[in-house]
Amino acid sequence: MTRVQRPQTGTQAGTETGTPAGDPTTTLPRGWVSFVGSGPGDPGLMTLRAVELLRAAEVIVTEAPEHLAMVRELVDVTEDGPTLVDGGFGEDGQPLTHAARARVVVKHGKKFRVVRLMTGDPFLYASGPEEAQACVKAGVGFDIVPGVSSVSAVPAYAGIPLTTKDHREMAVVTCGPKVNWSQYADDRTLVLLSGVGSIGETAAALMAAGRSGDTPVAMTRVGTTTEQATVISTLSNIAADARAARVAPPAITVIGRVVDLRETLSWFETKPLFGWRVLVPRTKEQAGSLSRRVREFGAVPEEVPTISVEPPRNPLQMDKAVRGLVEGRYEWIAFTSVNAVKAVREKFEEYGLDARAFSGLKIAAVGDKTAEAIAAWGLRSDLIPTGEQSAAGLLADWPPYDDVLDPINRVFLPRADIATETLVAGLIDLGWECDDVTAYRTVRATPPPAETRDAIKTGKFDAVVFTSSSTVRNLVGIAGKPHPSTIIAVIGPATAKTAEEHGLRVDVLASKPDAEVLVDALADFGAARRLGLLEAGEPVTKPSERKPTARRKARAK
Repeated sequence: MTRVQRPQTGTQAGTETGTPAGDPTTTLPRGWVSFVGSGPGDPGLMTLRAVELLRAAEVIVTEAPEHLAMVRELVDVTEDGPTLVDGGFGEDGQPLTHAARARVVVKHGKKFRVVRLMTGDPFLYASGPEEAQACVKAGVGFDIVPGVSSVSAVPAYAGIPLTTKDHREMAVVTCGPKVNWSQYADDRTLVLLSGVGSIGETAAALMAAGRSGDTPVAMTRVGTTTEQATVISTLSNIAADARAARVAPPAITVIGRVVDLRETLSWFETKPLFGWRVLVPRTKEQAGSLSRRVREFGAVPEEVPTISVEPPRNPLQMDKAVRGLVEGRYEWIAFTSVNAVKAVREKFEEYGLDARAFSGLKIAAVGDKTAEAIAAWGLRSDLIPTGEQSAAGLLADWPPYDDVLDPINRVFLPRADIATETLVAGLIDLGWECDDVTAYRTVRATPPPAETRDAIKTGKFDAVVFTSSSTVRNLVGIAGKPHPSTIIAVIGPATAKTAEEHGLRVDVLASKPDAEVLVDALADFGAARRLGLLEAGEPVTKPSERKPTARRKARAK
């Protein structure tokens, strides 16, 4: 393991005690352990303080396999740190005991700012108290950042309130052979932990104690994640129903009348794309916002870069155009993509220029997203298509050259190397002269791993969202065609045409060329599909959960 040495900040290094407050990067002593609750699984349930400490940590001691992905989503992990230490298993591959894990935490806590990431809450059904006591014994300062417990979070994500105005009493029970179930014969709500394997015996004991066999029971596994699944049953049937559904730990069981409220309050598992595995083929820089939107609708995005944006092979043409812009050579500059804005901005920074160089220049943007990128530079777009946001839409609103009103007849057009000539030809027809300049190159990315390529071809993805024609061409080129069962969503007519040319059936077309609108359209499709299945009395399944004969039946029709 590589130890990360960083400049000392904040209070002096040592073994100060007491709970620091404020900005963790300036107040935490060097030798310090923060016991941080990660919650039950959804990274969105972590507290602001937890995220702050993770980003300031030199060493992060994890507990569960899913913690690695959680940390990498929240923290920029590089060769310079933070160091990630597996707190679940030792170097021999064997699970660590509580005492052994405490020794690992103390060893790092003596020298570094450590986050000990713990599932749920550090002081609720966890080893936090024992490890904190070990820190006290070793003279290492610590603090506690509570986390959302699965006791309350998982039922909430299942749409089951643990208390209502009519049901005020509840009890949390860790199942085991020593539990006296007769004390739970009343009608209070029970939350069972570690009860999957013994649910049959537990149900029998509760019924023997006087609970009705019709008492509602809900068993939710891997709660708050997109793999969450809930089985609704009764005390008399839960053992058989759990076996039939192959419920496995971790799972939370709720027993009581509050379970009936799930029928109207279920909100997570009823999201329109819940559990869908959605392929996001975009450039690495652009995939983030689209993936976040996909997650909001309950799906699991998987980003597969298909394009790498590179500088032009010969920068001289771009250099000359930027100099001409500064010298007043152009009347207009037309940006046809966010990447074009980025390329020109980087060239400006290279020359030490800023937005003031655009004084007197008219700016055109092909669409709202490009206009937003321009606005982030402190500039305002003079022309955005009022209709279709495309090169054709831009041309439809572009004014013809007027030798009286326009002192200069030249347009600077920074574009990709693979851009079509539609805009150039149209501007020339309107009387303008164009400097069509390659501002950046789009290079096909390397193929994804073999398992991803196999998933694409065999239908393990439920949907794929295409945001340009080039993403269609490049995905098919590096990974193959998506399976016919996969839902194809595209951002506009041009992308739809390219998809169809590659033999793909387009299921979803965005109403305007915007990534968020595209995901919203896919969510609408998913909601309509779900409703159709329910109205037909069929179980709600994902597109990837097709029946073996589904394609043959479709062809027969």
